[in-house]
Amino acid sequence: MTLDPQVKVILDQMAEAGGPKISEMSPEEARVVFNEMSTAFDNSDVPVGGVENRTIPGPGGEIPVRLYTPVASGGGPLAALVYYHGGGWVIGDLDSHDNTCRALSQTSGCKVIAVDYRLAPEHKFPAAADDAYAALTWVEKNAMEIGVDPNRIAVGGDSAGGNLAAAVCLMAKDKAGPQVAFQLLIYPVAQIGIDSNSRRELATGYFLETETMVWFEDQYLADPKDADNPYASPLKASDLSGLPPAYVITAGFDPLKDEGKAYADNLRTAGVDVQYVNYDGMIHGFVALTGAVEKAASAVADAGNAVKKALK
Repeated sequence: MTLDPQVKVILDQMAEAGGPKISEMSPEEARVVFNEMSTAFDNSDVPVGGVENRTIPGPGGEIPVRLYTPVASGGGPLAALVYYHGGGWVIGDLDSHDNTCRALSQTSGCKVIAVDYRLAPEHKFPAAADDAYAALTWVEKNAMEIGVDPNRIAVGGDSAGGNLAAAVCLMAKDKAGPQVAFQLLIYPVAQIGIDSNSRRELATGYFLETETMVWFEDQYLADPKDADNPYASPLKASDLSGLPPAYVITAGFDPLKDEGKAYADNLRTAGVDVQYVNYDGMIHGFVALTGAVEKAASAVADAGNAVKKALK
């Protein structure tokens, strides 16, 4: 396995630039740096039919959301993808993942509803998961008003957002609704604090470092025991049967690779229809590099097409 040459260029540029690691910053500083980094590879000129910012009710107050309508939306209700951004539950927002949501909306033909859930450490677990579930519930209840088919709603997310998408599916099963038709899990955090080969072997040098992941997890949890809660660590769930079909993406040089694959394997063992794709030469966060990495753009297109196929 070799690192993709275009990814290596980016990693070399980051190493040359220097500066403190995320784990050495305050959450506020990390948020600024992350958003600046996101704009460096922004591809937000991807055309969509419309973008609407609004707020919806949540368990801790209003939740900002952004609705993306694809260009060729037609006349009837659209399938929907409720999307949760990555960033270790600490950083990231609607702007940091604008490019990804635009591309997914246009490729899938879905209305994408991006969710700006509450962040840690100001809001510890389960605040983000509760907001994620509330947003899904709102989309189902308001489907007609926003032009969505309530029977064709998927959830998705990357990294911590993939963790939330998986958690929402477990919550929807436990609470007997809403009905989720599909889950898109992009290099998800599947188990907080897991001791995996990839977390050890890829601990440094590939953008997301294991030390940084531990920092994120410490910010997110109020009590270390919460790591055993399946809504925080989906790999801890004892029964995955009956969950929606899944498309799971991992990256070859990502410390989270092993847990993502393990979750895909567990879903398949439980009888869930799973498509698992590992991008060998990629790093964590690579789907945000569509402006600089060719395989990132194709991976986002493939993910969007998987959603489209599942919700047709």
